[in-house]
Amino acid sequence: MAPTITPNIGVEIRPWHRMFLLSLVILGGLFIISRYNYLLFHSLAEGFSIVIACAIFVIAWNARSMLQNNYLLFVGIAYLFVGGLDFLHTLAYQGMQVFPGHDANLPTQLWVGARFIEGLSLLIALLFIHRRLRTAMAFTAYAAVMVVLLLAVFRWNIFPDCFVEQKGLTAFKKISEYMICVIFLIAGGLLFFTGNAFDRNVRHLLMASALVSIGVELSFTLYTDVYGLFNLVGHFLKIVSFYLIYRAVIVTGIKKPHAVLFRDLQQNEAFLNSVVMSSLS
Repeated sequence: MAPTITPNIGVEIRPWHRMFLLSLVILGGLFIISRYNYLLFHSLAEGFSIVIACAIFVIAWNARSMLQNNYLLFVGIAYLFVGGLDFLHTLAYQGMQVFPGHDANLPTQLWVGARFIEGLSLLIALLFIHRRLRTAMAFTAYAAVMVVLLLAVFRWNIFPDCFVEQKGLTAFKKISEYMICVIFLIAGGLLFFTGNAFDRNVRHLLMASALVSIGVELSFTLYTDVYGLFNLVGHFLKIVSFYLIYRAVIVTGIKKPHAVLFRDLQQNEAFLNSVVMSSLS
């Protein structure tokens, strides 16, 4: 007697479908939280980017001996300091009351400083695709920039105002955001010409993250209220931008390490195989 085959009448949910539905649930939940308590929403949104920034550093640092180019290592070091500035930005946000005597100008200044460092780092990182990175020098340089920036904001009071109560964003803040957009655009555009230095999917995710970051900065040129709609949109886009970096570096680096860590080795192996096959034919 032939065995009975029970057909699978369930609907298969593909991985990207599950991820899309999960993203909708998370973003929907964050939107509801933002309507109930915007300060909590802001802390969660920034907390996500801080965790991702630190995770990028941990992955890159622990994999540094296996990296075939130092782009990822440089980005990892940079994002450690970007995450630190984002942490201070979160603590300084209006309503947190961690830094008494400061208004909404302080977190806005820290935001601008962090985004300049992030954008310029993604641009400079391209130099280390084919160059060796001296990690001690990189840490020293970022630590020096961090100290100078914090002194300029907290002690010397020479960092230009970015937000004025009852008036909104200053001209410096808006011009800075446009400059940051240009930096992200150049960094994303140059990634297109990196050729075989990266796996194609990794390169596309990094480019997409840079483009979404432009949307983030444009959103933050339009708000007049730190709890307003454009501020909300900007933080949603920032979540997307950091998630794309997460997909490019962390998920791909763990699940498909050859795509990030052994790209050059893979290409050299393919080249040697082609040479051997040519010699045998």
